[in-house]
Amino acid sequence: MKHVIQLSGGLGSFGAALRVAEKHGTGDMTLLIADTKAEDEDLWRFADDISRLLDVPLTKVADGRNPWELFRDKRFLGNDRITPCTKYLKQIPCRKWMKVNAPVGDSIVYIGIEKTKRDRARIPAIARNWKPWRVQFPLCNRWEPELSKEDSKARLMDLARWYGIEPPRLYALGYEHNNCAGLCVRAGQKQWKLTLDTQPERFAYAEAQEQEIRDLLGKPVAMLRQIRAGVSHPLPLSELRRQHEAASTA
Repeated sequence: MKHVIQLSGGLGSFGAALRVAEKHGTGDMTLLIADTKAEDEDLWRFADDISRLLDVPLTKVADGRNPWELFRDKRFLGNDRITPCTKYLKQIPCRKWMKVNAPVGDSIVYIGIEKTKRDRARIPAIARNWKPWRVQFPLCNRWEPELSKEDSKARLMDLARWYGIEPPRLYALGYEHNNCAGLCVRAGQKQWKLTLDTQPERFAYAEAQEQEIRDLLGKPVAMLRQIRAGVSHPLPLSELRRQHEAASTA
């Protein structure tokens, strides 16, 4: 049986990899990770540390584009509702690898969903997306209590340090996830404000990229939305920055 860990570079997939290794060993384990060309450098340090700990090489797949290049090619700006970057930069490259290297009847895919109410709600959709492969969620065992996101993250960070691995730096900066260097299109206003405060150069880069796509499409599209007078409106990063800076100096 092939045990394929969908390694995201976050704490959840790290915990999942450890549990699979404890139960099945690492002889038939694959650490499958998609390179979106948009990750924080420290994600790759963390992934390499996991690889050394388990003595399993990383299996990297890539579309070759970063999210902004994909959005321009598709003439569509990803947002918290529709994320073509997830489909084209992660799911499709991983499934291509699976079709060649992981026979359906002899392979299991493992996803690092944590045992929180919000994360567990995603399990049915994730399982459907991975069909026809069987999918398991090692961190969601029935006999363990449900945790808050904060408690789950703290537990996994302690576990990483116990094994001598420093958790990814984005967590120390206050991020819930270690993806897209803090520039994930699915993030809400709170995370984008965090990026503006802690990684202003990356926020400026994303703001410029978003504006380029707005200009390309000739439409007032935006990754974020804002409710005004009960009506939802696009909220470009440039406007979010102005509002946040004004509030900070008020």
